[in-house]
Amino acid sequence: MTKPDKLDPDKLPEILTRFYGRIRKDPDLGPVFNDIVEDWDEHLLRLEDFWSSLMLSTGRYKGNPLAMHRLHVAAISPGMYDRWLLIWAQTTNEMLPPEIANVMQIKATRIAERLKSVMYEPTHGGYYQLSRS
Repeated sequence: MTKPDKLDPDKLPEILTRFYGRIRKDPDLGPVFNDIVEDWDEHLLRLEDFWSSLMLSTGRYKGNPLAMHRLHVAAISPGMYDRWLLIWAQTTNEMLPPEIANVMQIKATRIAERLKSVMYEPTHGGYYQLSRS
């Protein structure tokens, strides 16, 4: 048996459904996502297009995730990205061969870092939030 060297496109809907099912139930992330996302079926299809473009170079995704996330800067804290990444790693590790899960996790980490940079760092025009202990 040979190891797959790329993501099976038929796995994407299953991965995203399980992952966002967990997100929706998460005590920190769930309320934010459930308030923002009005149509989960449509949202999951858009995310499938996004990950298909990212992992398989299909060119299906035509949106602007940076602009969409900036609309919700008041509801999303930088730390939420870490929780999102933890659940992403858990889900991809469960559902994919290690090599593919690792690639998806690296890409997700880069996306999260870019979103945080754009949303919260003043050098990128974002909103800078200080937390005081």
